[in-house]
Amino acid sequence: MNNLSQSHRILFLNTLAFTVCFACWTLNGVLVTFLADKGIFNFTVIETGWLLGIPILSGSIFRLPIGILTDKYGGKIVFSTLLLLCSIPLFLLPFANSFWSFAVLSFFFGLVGTSFAVGIGYTSVWYPKEWQGRALGIFGMGNAGAAITTFIAPTLLNNLSEKDPVNGWKMLPIIYAAVLVIIGILFIVFAKNKTNHGVSKNITELLSPLKKTRVWRFGTYYFLVFGFFVAYSQWLLPNFMNVYGTTLVMGGMFATMFSLPSGVIRAFGGYLSDKFGARKVMYWVLGSSIVISFLLMFPKMEIFTAGPGVMAMNNGVVTEIAADKIVVNGKAHLIEAKKDAEINRQSVFPVKTSWQEIVVKQNQEVKKKELLAQGVTQINFSANLWVYLVLVILIGISWGIGKAAVYKHIPEYFPNEVGVVGGMVGLIGGLGGFLGPIIFGYLLNYTGLWTSSWIFIFLVSVLCLLWMHRTIINVTRTKLPNFTRDIESNH
Repeated sequence: MNNLSQSHRILFLNTLAFTVCFACWTLNGVLVTFLADKGIFNFTVIETGWLLGIPILSGSIFRLPIGILTDKYGGKIVFSTLLLLCSIPLFLLPFANSFWSFAVLSFFFGLVGTSFAVGIGYTSVWYPKEWQGRALGIFGMGNAGAAITTFIAPTLLNNLSEKDPVNGWKMLPIIYAAVLVIIGILFIVFAKNKTNHGVSKNITELLSPLKKTRVWRFGTYYFLVFGFFVAYSQWLLPNFMNVYGTTLVMGGMFATMFSLPSGVIRAFGGYLSDKFGARKVMYWVLGSSIVISFLLMFPKMEIFTAGPGVMAMNNGVVTEIAADKIVVNGKAHLIEAKKDAEINRQSVFPVKTSWQEIVVKQNQEVKKKELLAQGVTQINFSANLWVYLVLVILIGISWGIGKAAVYKHIPEYFPNEVGVVGGMVGLIGGLGGFLGPIIFGYLLNYTGLWTSSWIFIFLVSVLCLLWMHRTIINVTRTKLPNFTRDIESNH
């Protein structure tokens, strides 16, 4: 039991450090939005997308080498070094005075994102196989660190900026840096080092699993469930502020409602994967991602289109035109006039209104079937804020379960290369977090639609499900050729 309690202590330290690292990693989501909103820096939409993405990029690219170092030298050494080194660029961030200096420092403090690869490798060496899903799920709850930033940072920024509107924000990175230093010291004092004995020291052998397609497939799933989780943890704040006119604090609260359940439910995802198998869980996750992103694709918009018009029933002359009728040779043709302010802006479903606009004049001669009044139909998608929020929370929960399911696969297929494969899958997933805000920024610029990002998510979800299903069918054909032939001949 003593051994297990020591494992639990390491797991607790790992999860705590990862939570703090994740909070730092997504700091730009709130900070850059605040600086652009207040006009302290004049970042464009594209520059903002890059600044949200750069820390995610560095934290992703270096996951693979950091995963290898963890397998080789042990998590205590790698984690404590990482925490202390990443505090330095955060201490320097208040001195940034341009897009480029901000970008360079963001790149370096973004290295806290590699903490995931350290923690995965370091946690898995402390636990037996039957505990791996749960242990990695609990560790992965550190993703909820993104929620700490969206929840606390907007209020902190407002309070710090009260006395000094221009320079008040500079205290925020310093607070984050100080917390990293404290956790780094805790790690040095309380953690115990342990390496993975099954790991070869040869770099070619270490990287050999990367030749397997399976690693890249897991990476693609993770690109969706983790990468876009990170992207939206940051993208939702400007989204809520622009589309629904929320304040920074209110938008932060809503973004927290997305990232907190998604991070916390990861442990439950680990439990589900242990119980039902990771593949079955992934089917549910990808299926729900397709359905919810489809529902989120519809923007807040108004569509005008031709509706049912009114035609003359006989030849003749227009003798009377009123708001509700046109009289031709004594025969009245009823007109539906436009009603004002009828649309309920908070409706869940699209609202349709139709009316007719008169196109003929008094004393005009008209032929039978000639158009007297053309029809206009207006469809209003009001995209209710609360419906949008609930759907966003649901897709976050689905991705949270998916993150655990992807990582449940890794110790099963690659027991001695968890650090390397976990690092590679994490790298591909992290690239989703980096590319997400940049792709969303370009899509928004090109289409003018905030919901264009959800159309992109829908397409990626469909791609992942098709790839997974096709792989499973191919494996079934190879392993059970007779069974497949039976199915095909009977149906």
